Amino acid sequence: MSAVSERSRQEVHAARAAKRAHAEAQGVDEQFISLMVERFYASIRQDYLLGPIFAERISDWPWHMERMKTFWRSILFNSGEFSGNPMAKHMAIPGLEDTHFVRWLELFYATLKDLGPQPEGAALVAERARAIADSLLTGISIRRDGICGSKAGRNLPHV
Repeated sequence: MSAVSERSRQEVHAARAAKRAHAEAQGVDEQFISLMVERFYASIRQDYLLGPIFAERISDWPWHMERMKTFWRSILFNSGEFSGNPMAKHMAIPGLEDTHFVRWLELFYATLKDLGPQPEGAALVAERARAIADSLLTGISIRRDGICGSKAGRNLPHV
């Protein structure tokens, strides 16, 4: 390995460690992520609007839960362990629109409130969730409506 690539690898490792330490200092650790994912998807499965969408597509819930925990660790810790294409998965679902993403965020924010992390930790996770919802909704809208869909997520709720 060259000195440059070794230095780059060390810098990536240090950046990931710093991001994880920052999240953990705010109460967002692996245990919190696991509990958050478990409770959030329990509420999704019971939801009148989102439950049927997930039920049609997910047959192996334990696998999906582990995948979502990996996803959220990647988002919140920059762990690099998730690989996949959430945009393609969501674009393949017909009829998704802002009401679905608003509901997703409402359930997500309610889960955070119930878990009661430190305010900074709740804000960190909520900001990432909103950014994800905005990105997915905007991507779907641009594909469906062209460039005029580029501001589709502007009215999504904040915590």
